[in-house]
Amino acid sequence: MSRWQIFFENIQQDFKLYVCMLILFCLFRIGFITVLQQYLNGATTWNEIIAALYYGARMSLKSAGAISLPAFLFCTLPSVIFINFNFNKFRFYIGTLFISILSVLFNARIPFYQDFHVAFNQLIFNIFKDDVTALGYTLVQQYHLFSRLFLSLLMALLFSWVLKQVLSTRNYTFPRFSQWYNNLGLRVGVTLTIVLFMIFARFGGSLTYANSIHWENSAISRDEFLNEAILDDVQALYRAYMTHVRLQTGQGFTIETGKIGEYASHLAGRKLDSYNLNDFLKKEAQGAKIKKPRHIFIIVGESYANWPLLFKYENLNIANGLKGIMAQKNSASVSAFLPNGTGTMEAMNGLITGLAEVNLSPNYQPEAYKTPYSTAFAPQMKRLGYKTNLWYGGFSSWQRLKEFALAQGFDNFFASNDFADQSGNAWGIEDKNLFDGISTLFKDDEPSVNIVLTTSNHPPYTVNIEQEGFDASHTIEGLPDNLKTDKETMSKLGHFWYADKSITEFVQRMYKQHPESIFIITGDHADRFNIETNPSMYERYAIPCVFYGNGIQRQILPPNAAGGQLNIMPTLIELIAPTGFVYYSVVESMTKSSKLGINRDFWIESDNIGKNSLAVSETITGEKTAQSEYDSSRVEQDIDAVQGISWWMIKKGKNIK
Repeated sequence: MSRWQIFFENIQQDFKLYVCMLILFCLFRIGFITVLQQYLNGATTWNEIIAALYYGARMSLKSAGAISLPAFLFCTLPSVIFINFNFNKFRFYIGTLFISILSVLFNARIPFYQDFHVAFNQLIFNIFKDDVTALGYTLVQQYHLFSRLFLSLLMALLFSWVLKQVLSTRNYTFPRFSQWYNNLGLRVGVTLTIVLFMIFARFGGSLTYANSIHWENSAISRDEFLNEAILDDVQALYRAYMTHVRLQTGQGFTIETGKIGEYASHLAGRKLDSYNLNDFLKKEAQGAKIKKPRHIFIIVGESYANWPLLFKYENLNIANGLKGIMAQKNSASVSAFLPNGTGTMEAMNGLITGLAEVNLSPNYQPEAYKTPYSTAFAPQMKRLGYKTNLWYGGFSSWQRLKEFALAQGFDNFFASNDFADQSGNAWGIEDKNLFDGISTLFKDDEPSVNIVLTTSNHPPYTVNIEQEGFDASHTIEGLPDNLKTDKETMSKLGHFWYADKSITEFVQRMYKQHPESIFIITGDHADRFNIETNPSMYERYAIPCVFYGNGIQRQILPPNAAGGQLNIMPTLIELIAPTGFVYYSVVESMTKSSKLGINRDFWIESDNIGKNSLAVSETITGEKTAQSEYDSSRVEQDIDAVQGISWWMIKKGKNIK
């Protein structure tokens, strides 16, 4: 058999593998839409679904090509050299390997979307920094790891069997002509066809980049769920990787020396003849608005979202504790409030450093362990005469939180192993035990600021909520009919109820024991659970921010105030610090000029919320908005400045020369 005949037969085998993988991607896409069809927008039409399947198939031309390429490189090309070796089994093994991986990814993608409302994104890189034991426990208990792996195995066996049958079908022989130029022309034609096909697959059904489809321009649907379905698992992982790389390197934040001066001047509100960022971030307190509290508690509730506080969900009765606090005269709240990011450590990084989330993970930056950032929370509180404590219901080794907090100026760090009652799960002790432990260990010997981070409202949801007093009958009436008998939904709602109950009981107990205290109650993030399958951006991402305690009054915060976790520190300082007290912050206090809250991906005002790209925005009530309805130029400038300066401080330091 000639080498051309061998090459031609192997090319056909590669094409069979390619078609099988393409069909598999399309089947998984249809399966994804079918299994999670409740996430489809109610206004979505069949034409939009068909369009999504079409563009998804185009995207999968690329993914199928990426999977088939190893077969071409390691089977087809070597077969021309080693003509006596049969590479068909090796090609089948390559195909089986990828089928197995894709089967696992398909079964992992479904719960990932249910939790994050997105296909795989950069959050998966937190796996490599997280508590592996706790993560494994959660995967087994909450996400039924072994059942999903077993289902993946069955799917892999079925599709591998199909692949084997397809690869065993007959191939066509390479034609031979009597004239040499005909043979040469045919070979040139086959070669060009292969090259053109590779280009066609590489550009997702186009021969030019201008008409190509890729993850950055694939969101063609009005339905966000369909936009995620367009991306197959390979493309979703590629998006996650590229987003991670861009954020790690600052790409997308337009960080350059020439811009840093502009960003700094924008934050300062004026130009300064300085190369020290601290000069631009320097602020002076306007004078205390309340009597200086003896103790301050900032309680960060795990997955403590704002949506259960809304009137439309009042019949769920899962946030009555915080709503009761908000109803008090000595309480003030900000309804337009965002977390620093989409994860717990992003929230803690923001609260500890005072810097925006730009995916640089300051808790893993060597420079962060040498000296605190000028914007760091603890050193500035200590200059006001407070001892600084961080209380965490989890383990001190998680995300290097203890080392990081102490390096950034905290005096003390307490974790689950410091408390007498350590019952809980792999992520930490139950909230009630955390708060009981704080009450026991807390000392009133000197003024203190305390950040408290809870853990219980988190998969695998192991609190015995019925034993704690949760009555499902008080919640069922607020659920849509399709969720009234859903045990998993009830468990999640019950754990939110438990978190709310634990936090408010602690606040009431400590306020009674230490009446010269104030409390700030917020969440680490939202975007984990909604009873609406297609929640508005506000319901999906907003978290509460409540100030409560001695001297707090409703009017202490303007009605149009908006902010995020970074705004907590300057707001607190403006509430309690004497006139002229110098502090450093990349954002403003909510007591004065802060009318915008931002994080890595979103911004919020008192009436509007949107993505940082400014391409998508809604009113707080969920209606689509146009850029004319808000000052898009100011929003963009504020986002760029806060993120740019935060990136520079973490990556380069305070010197901008």
